[in-house]
Amino acid sequence: MIETVTGVIIFIFGIMIGSFLNVVIYRIPKGESIVFPASKCQSCHTPLKWYHNIPLFSWLALRGKCGFCQAPIAKQYPIVELLTGILFLALYFKLGLVWYLPFMAASFAALFALVMIDFEYMAVPDNVNFAALLFALVQPEFLTALLYAAIAAGGLYLIGLLSSFIARKQAMGGADVIVAGTMGALLGFPNFFVAIFLSALLAMVPALIWREKGVPFVPFLALATFIVYLYDTEAAELLGKIIYG
Repeated sequence: MIETVTGVIIFIFGIMIGSFLNVVIYRIPKGESIVFPASKCQSCHTPLKWYHNIPLFSWLALRGKCGFCQAPIAKQYPIVELLTGILFLALYFKLGLVWYLPFMAASFAALFALVMIDFEYMAVPDNVNFAALLFALVQPEFLTALLYAAIAAGGLYLIGLLSSFIARKQAMGGADVIVAGTMGALLGFPNFFVAIFLSALLAMVPALIWREKGVPFVPFLALATFIVYLYDTEAAELLGKIIYG
């Protein structure tokens, strides 16, 4: 019973953070403050009342339309809120009610914001990227996580330099290096390599479909990181079977 109640509370907290992520996703790429001004309708620009900003429930109660001008509200808002709630809940069931749960949740929430921004703008804001890395480091084995982050980021940076030298053009952005650091801190080794391999598999089909347009890679890195984080034991066992048979 207590576990169920705690799960409900964490889910509610998650959708509240999801509501904040919508602000981050919309404003950060535009260089706007995430604090001021207050939220407003993007169609009629009327400031929203507090009851228009209740995560999930306001969108459902308003039937997906602005309470003032009746303009449609993008489905992205409730979807981001719902997925963030599920993300927080999944991490709670994985870790339990430990002191570093909020920091792991915050790291994955920041990665989720990066996913949405990268899909929309093909860009990865440094402030959100560094936030994901810093939150990922706040865990019991801080020094170990820091070492893994440095090795993962440094290794990918060197690979990027070599690739750029061979291709005679920039082959890897700095944002990918920071994400690699976050992955290293969250997953450690060898699961970092499992996530890299899984992200390549996940990106393969979209990359073939949208070959000319190109697809952002950070979303697949983030998704693979989340999957491997939840199933870390299984990922290590699978890697062992692949290597040793």
